Amino acid sequence: QVQLVESGGGLVQPGGSLRLSCAASGSIFSINTMGWYRQAPGKQRELVASITKGGSTNYADSVKGRFTISRDSAKNTVYLQMNTLKPEDTAIYYCNADVIDGRWGPVGPYWGQGTQVTVSS
Repeated sequence: QVQLVESGGGLVQPGGSLRLSCAASGSIFSINTMGWYRQAPGKQRELVASITKGGSTNYADSVKGRFTISRDSAKNTVYLQMNTLKPEDTAIYYCNADVIDGRWGPVGPYWGQGTQVTVSS
């Protein structure tokens, strides 16, 4: 079984920065795409950023130039560096991974439990 655990969320003032981490563990042979989604109160969950095994990235227009996604495939870990945070970034952030299981092959997607990011003065 595969588990994803997020960390790094918290309360920050507008203009501040946070770095989120997500570590995957379990029966993992490899991970193709990893990404971050977020869900704000009263809103649908949306893609924030994703990164493929080959390093290709894509971002929501609202975070381009402010957020950077990266990964360490050897450690099955993905990061999200968030700079110049705005109140509109307030949401629960969820890690997502497209996993190739060590025993069963392609499975998933798997989701983390989420980490709260609150941007407020």
